[in-house]
Amino acid sequence: MTAIRYADVNADVLRTLVRPKPAYYLLVIGFASALMLGALSLAIQIDVGLGLSGISHPVGWGVYITNFVFWIGIGHAGTLISAVFFLTRAPWRAPVYRAAEAMTVFAVMTAGLFPLIHVGRIWYAYWLIPYPNQRLLWVNFKSPLLWDVFAVTTYLTISITFFVIGLVPDIAAMRDNAKGLRKLIYTSLALGWNNSYQQWLHYARGYLLLAALATPLVFSVHSIVSWDFAMSLIPGWHTTIFAPYFVAGAIFSGLAMVLTIVIPMRAVFGMEKYVTPHVMQSMAKTILFTSIIVGYAYATEFFIAWYSGNPFERGIFYFRPFGEIGDLDPIAGKGQFNFAQWSFWTMVFCNVISPLPLWRYKIRTNVWALFLISILINIGMWFERFNIVVSSLQRDFNPANWGSYAFTIVEWGITIGSFGFFFTLFVLFARAMPIMALAEVKEGLEAPRRHPAQHH
Repeated sequence: MTAIRYADVNADVLRTLVRPKPAYYLLVIGFASALMLGALSLAIQIDVGLGLSGISHPVGWGVYITNFVFWIGIGHAGTLISAVFFLTRAPWRAPVYRAAEAMTVFAVMTAGLFPLIHVGRIWYAYWLIPYPNQRLLWVNFKSPLLWDVFAVTTYLTISITFFVIGLVPDIAAMRDNAKGLRKLIYTSLALGWNNSYQQWLHYARGYLLLAALATPLVFSVHSIVSWDFAMSLIPGWHTTIFAPYFVAGAIFSGLAMVLTIVIPMRAVFGMEKYVTPHVMQSMAKTILFTSIIVGYAYATEFFIAWYSGNPFERGIFYFRPFGEIGDLDPIAGKGQFNFAQWSFWTMVFCNVISPLPLWRYKIRTNVWALFLISILINIGMWFERFNIVVSSLQRDFNPANWGSYAFTIVEWGITIGSFGFFFTLFVLFARAMPIMALAEVKEGLEAPRRHPAQHH
């Protein structure tokens, strides 16, 4: 195999910024159409009211909170790959961490929309910000909604800072290869980078510091999100396992989304010699490891419910997989398969069963198999969040308070729109900025072997 030179890295990566193929524009149109569908659905809901959604008593948290937890979890893989694996010097992270960082920023931006959508009156969202004002209002620090505001804003700030600083050397390389208006834009964005030793020294120290600051966010942010549920007394939520359970699930789903993005990107931009089978196999191993943790957490939840002797806990964990005790559900009807059951078994299959083939080397290095498994995991993790959010609210302490939850077309539209928003931002980013970090990819290359005669 021919050795990759530094000049080859620049040429291969910067080639992605030239005029794209027509298929790229079709992709942008498709994702933008999904985004417009979401915007239209949201506009209709704002005009008519939150009653158009399926949210009602007793299910006060529905698809919107499900989407919020899902997208926050997706964002965790970028921080894990960028910060944690940077500190541990994982050699396979270099070709994929830029895409993972972009995914983190866009996923957190998407997640931040849903608490605003959920409150209904989006134009009053600034009331959630704790600052003195003429209305003499002060926020309720006991509210999980406020915890989410702090979690999302902190995570987004660190992620954007981490992301932008990593882009500076690559923007400078783009500046040196650009002409006209592009060169003017990239010159302003490069912040005077001249590739000197002093700049690289300060850059390395600053990046290391940010990685150290960002590492605790991998564990703290999704722990705060899990406390939205665990701090309540509702059966199925009030448990101490939620923090590590949510963190493992977030890393699991985030890594799956990285594969979902990187595999098509690898094929479209011809990056096979950088995103090698070894890189994908390493990601597959991490996914398999977190899948085991998630499956263990599922089993632990059922064990805790049984061991506690609490009839309410036992009841909710019987309801999730099997429906109402005695096959008589006063809400769904006798013998009718409740949607909570359907979401539970979809979750188990996608998150516990579908990753099992990754134990085989041939599956871990098969691109199509990895792509299929990553999509199944994304589906399963969405249903996991739906199962947690909705099923516990359907069955609380008082049978007279039980209820059901049904999707509405507006909720489907907004959910599809969130995926359109995320992927539209990503494909536009891939067109405007390098999808791989030039410096780190070069650093990971093997040093060229010198001919023996060169020693003399």
